[in-house]
Amino acid sequence: MTTERTELIPFPDDAVEGVVLEETVVLHGRQALVVPETELTDSAAARVADGWAASTRTGYTRDWRTFTAWCTQTSRTPLPATAETLASYTDHLAAAGAAPATVDRALGSIASRHAAAGHAVSTKAARLVLRSYRREWAAAGGRKRQAPALSVEELRRMIDTAGEGLVGLRDRALLLLGYAMMARRSELAALNTTDLRQVPEGLEVFVATSKTDKDSTGTTVAIPYGTHLSTCPVRTVAAYLAALAEAGVTTGPLLRSVDRHGRLAGTADAAGRGTGRMSGAGINLVVKRLAHKAGIENVTAHSLRSGPATAAAAAGAPRAWIARQGRWSEASTAVDTYIRPADAWRDNPIRKVGL
Repeated sequence: MTTERTELIPFPDDAVEGVVLEETVVLHGRQALVVPETELTDSAAARVADGWAASTRTGYTRDWRTFTAWCTQTSRTPLPATAETLASYTDHLAAAGAAPATVDRALGSIASRHAAAGHAVSTKAARLVLRSYRREWAAAGGRKRQAPALSVEELRRMIDTAGEGLVGLRDRALLLLGYAMMARRSELAALNTTDLRQVPEGLEVFVATSKTDKDSTGTTVAIPYGTHLSTCPVRTVAAYLAALAEAGVTTGPLLRSVDRHGRLAGTADAAGRGTGRMSGAGINLVVKRLAHKAGIENVTAHSLRSGPATAAAAAGAPRAWIARQGRWSEASTAVDTYIRPADAWRDNPIRKVGL
């Protein structure tokens, strides 16, 4: 009878604490590499990290970097973190004057990092600290900041400031498409010319992925013709697509940068390299610039999303339709924050008491 002999090669003395190392097993006199079952392959680890949306991944990375730096300074372990560590970190952020929403997002980032790594973490104590801080912050006059909802009249004023030429046409298409889609700026930035299709009823826009579509199944947004020529999203986008085609662009990014000579990014004579796809930040700058020229303050790209939701609610559109058009999840409370202001006036019970 042959007896198997298994020999574990010990870890080196300088092994880094917390890092899973491979073991070499000697079996029947031959060495075999054993990878611990709790260790991800490099490819799997990369896909786990890429599983979050780009904007979410950026925010989570920033939050995690800040948390781990604090842990280093206070001699605490970031992963897995204890409930006491999270509560103390929450108190640290509160003492630094961070807005409650910022603290809440940081806790979410830390919890998500633990979940991705297969660790359970308790945030109950940290949430109690945050609740106490919310009361303190509100009593001191703190208020949640939110981009104001952009009305149709304000949108018209912004369109009037867009100017002529290719830049003006692009900016008008950006405003009207974003408003009609109730679009996130990341969704606008990701659009390609081939994602748009004109149909007899108006325009169909395919959104390949979005914040609430984590599996990227995609959805098609219907945009009807407008009643006014200057604010019709279908006609304006069609004119912009025609201008792109005239410049030789029929594929690739829809919203592109234009150089100071009026040349479209991605074309042979344009300054700079690459496709020139506008980023979400670039779209936000365009919206802010046009709002400032129109004399409207505090408007951001998010106003293109909150504005039509509020306006549609005021016009009596059902909540489910609004949520579907803006790609909010059915259980979303965010969409309600835009609908409630309209409901507060339209359905106000004091209207019924005869004052």
